[in-house]
Amino acid sequence: MRQWLGLIAVSLGVALIVVDITIVNVILAPVIDDLGITSSEAQWIQESYAIAFAALLLITGRLCDLHGARKIFLAGLVVFGLTSVAAAVAPNGGLLILARFLQGAGGATILPASLALVNATFTGKARGQAFAVWGSTIGAAAAVGPLLGGWLADFSWRWAFGINIPLVALIIVGTLVHLPASPRVQGRLDSLGGALSALGLGLLAFALIEGRTYGWLVSVEPLTIGGFSWSSGPSPVLVAFVASALALVAFWRRQAALGRSQAEPLMDVRLFSIPSFLNGNVVTMLVGLGEFGIIAVMPLWLQFALDYSAFQAGLALVALAVGSFCASGASFSMAAPSLALVRLGLLLEAAGLAMLGLIAATDSAWWLIAIALFVYGVGVGFATAQVTNVVLVDVPVESAGQGAGIQSAARELGAALGIAVLTTLFFSTLTSSLRDRLTSTGLSGRRAEELSEVVTESAGSAIPSLSADPLTARTADAAREAMSAGLEISSYVCAGLLLLALLTTLFIGPRAAPAGAEREPVRQKPGAH
Repeated sequence: MRQWLGLIAVSLGVALIVVDITIVNVILAPVIDDLGITSSEAQWIQESYAIAFAALLLITGRLCDLHGARKIFLAGLVVFGLTSVAAAVAPNGGLLILARFLQGAGGATILPASLALVNATFTGKARGQAFAVWGSTIGAAAAVGPLLGGWLADFSWRWAFGINIPLVALIIVGTLVHLPASPRVQGRLDSLGGALSALGLGLLAFALIEGRTYGWLVSVEPLTIGGFSWSSGPSPVLVAFVASALALVAFWRRQAALGRSQAEPLMDVRLFSIPSFLNGNVVTMLVGLGEFGIIAVMPLWLQFALDYSAFQAGLALVALAVGSFCASGASFSMAAPSLALVRLGLLLEAAGLAMLGLIAATDSAWWLIAIALFVYGVGVGFATAQVTNVVLVDVPVESAGQGAGIQSAARELGAALGIAVLTTLFFSTLTSSLRDRLTSTGLSGRRAEELSEVVTESAGSAIPSLSADPLTARTADAAREAMSAGLEISSYVCAGLLLLALLTTLFIGPRAAPAGAEREPVRQKPGAH
């Protein structure tokens, strides 16, 4: 019973970091009004967290092996709690951005540590059940974030960060009381490898997230950081991609060389010789791409095409959370192996998104949306939860932290890529569809282009004001239809990506052999810490 209470603490820790990814989307408007910040600063409040998060995952995964997953998990919670205080009391945009950046570092510490804790604490059938709870928490938290943000925004945006503080305290107590100290291995941290991985992953996350804003090849929008401004020539995104590729290639070659010389690499590349680990991480990335992309654009459609409030939009996503938890409960009584549950989950996710695409319209009934999201949520509960079990099942105990860090990095990069691809697709469809609809009503091409840009640049938030003016009411109607078309196409694309992930699971087979000792149940060592 003790280990299951510990799992609740671990899952709540994961829920905190996922909620803090999605909650900011909802509270951004009151933050802008209260602090008087620019649109550039607003964007960095959102993205600094995700970039720091992705950049540090491999380093924190290795730290779990060296110092024990429980110790690293607790350290991450302390950092997350302190930076939540800093974010809650931030007097200006600059300090809020810094707090969010450091908060992302805390989140990057918590996620792989939570994975390593679950992997080490549970064995056999219980491990699959534990990962079901862990994974369902991610799906549910991603859906609950907008709801919580919409509710707290009615009081003050600062509570969106302040609410973390008592929860962090509760999780720390639960972890100390119910989870034993984790074993650790002797070794050192590859500092140069850590710097290369952080630089490569951080730049890659920046490029994937910011490509639509600053331009993929040529600068289309100034990048301003402090007193520095990049406004012309090659896009900073293109430069970031090139620098990221160079850093990651150098990182890989260094890790391979350290592995061959029997030194201590930050990431043992021999882990990728394990079929379940290699192909499972490909599936993880595709799942992240398909899942997080649709969550990024759905609230916009709900609020501006269907005229939901921020709270109502969050409430609609609760169906996803309910489905995810239902899948978690069902998996406890199902005897099916983890891989079968992953395949079932991916099929249900694709079906839910296909249904969402079919019903996407300006007058979509709430109950149809709820059914589609429930089916999708059930799929998330099976797939997201059990893919982690599939990825780590053959990883040697002494490499559990590394394996968890790599799998977390695959998930986060998939999510960043999904957000980049889906938002680009959604807004491109919105622009072209709205322009075509406006020109078909007799508007000049130039005027149609201008109105399309207004709606797209505002991410749809200009629709209510356009609707309130009788002269532009028809434009608002056309914008809602165009937004629905964007969601329809985005839903189908995400469904296709999840079906691709389903096909990839066919290549997940039993372990080949090399990467270390055989997987054995973890036995706590006396005095481990």
